[in-house]
Amino acid sequence: MGSYKHIETTIGEYLAGRYTRAVEVGIGRNTTAAEILGCAGVLTRATDVKEIPDSPVTVTVDDVFDPVISLYNQADVIYAIRPAIEMIPPLIALAQRTGCDLVVYHLGFETYGDGGEKIDCGVILHRYVRKSEPVKEG
Repeated sequence: MGSYKHIETTIGEYLAGRYTRAVEVGIGRNTTAAEILGCAGVLTRATDVKEIPDSPVTVTVDDVFDPVISLYNQADVIYAIRPAIEMIPPLIALAQRTGCDLVVYHLGFETYGDGGEKIDCGVILHRYVRKSEPVKEG
């Protein structure tokens, strides 16, 4: 199915074509998607449960299990790439609370619940919350 960075590149390009404000949850050191979004002019924020020194993108420390809601309020999409499955319920609650879409790329063939709306953009994404029509036409 392609390399590790191919997946993140595909996700970044898909989101950049559809949203104007994005938050990546659990970014870790895999910044490719966020970098693509930023280069495309999408206002992007990244969060992780721990500090990520020397990251090419600014990462704000936040825990999705007890999130600082103001970090997510203006987003039209919250997304996560390979999150632990136990993160999905709080991600869904966060997207519903802030009124934005939630898009997830799972590790392997993981899904949560019914898997949400499946999106094939070259990789399979799962949209668990759809609160808005995409704000950009791609």
